[in-house]
Amino acid sequence: MTNMLDVIIVDDEPTARRTLRECCLRFPDLRIIGEYGDSRSALEGIRAQPPQLLFLDIQIDSMNGVGIARALDPNKLPLIVFVTAFDQYALEAFEVSAVDYLLKPFDDERFRKTLERVRKRHEAEGVAERQAALASVLAQIERSARGAAENRPRILAESGSRMHMLDVGQIELLESDRNYVKLTVGREVFIARSTLQAAEKSLQSQPMLRISRSCIVNTNHIREISRTPRGDFILVLSGGTTVTSSEGHRDVVREYLERLKIGPQ
Repeated sequence: MTNMLDVIIVDDEPTARRTLRECCLRFPDLRIIGEYGDSRSALEGIRAQPPQLLFLDIQIDSMNGVGIARALDPNKLPLIVFVTAFDQYALEAFEVSAVDYLLKPFDDERFRKTLERVRKRHEAEGVAERQAALASVLAQIERSARGAAENRPRILAESGSRMHMLDVGQIELLESDRNYVKLTVGREVFIARSTLQAAEKSLQSQPMLRISRSCIVNTNHIREISRTPRGDFILVLSGGTTVTSSEGHRDVVREYLERLKIGPQ
């Protein structure tokens, strides 16, 4: 009889989590023990109850899937299937590695083939092999992300009655405003008809950090940091704009800043 695999699903899109859940439920040897939509709760859940198999979205919130994978206990490393909507990661990072991936949107047949590979790896791989394969693919993902950043993609946004081509590397801040997103570049503010989540994915080549439900900053543009009396973070950006983190995102911001400190953590 095939061994049972405990599964955790990590994806910030509810529809994507549902699709993965429905695929898993079709196979009796997969037992879902957790689903998470953000990196913080995902890490807590994985550490509390390590799975044998982890479906991990690469583009999840401020930490992203690479950060989550690097934060896992190497001695309790699960089999990881990275999930991505961006094929530059899949094509460049996974085809030459032993780590599996699912490119959104995927069908039942693609999921079945991935699961076949996962089962074989579960039976054949040791911890050292799994660690080496993961280290290789994470390095390649990061090289791909740097390459995308060097391409300097541009997006279209409006100011007044005119449309402007914006270099994504210059965008300091994204803020949701009803059916629009405001994009701050220096002292100028542009608007685009979009959701905040869609705008964030358009800027996926940049190191974006969500500091509240309605606000995401490009961390390349953070210049000064202070705290409010209640402990929230006040960030001053390159162009002088000041934004404050919310209580619900305070820990995410703190964890990001802790990783940047020099010396013992």
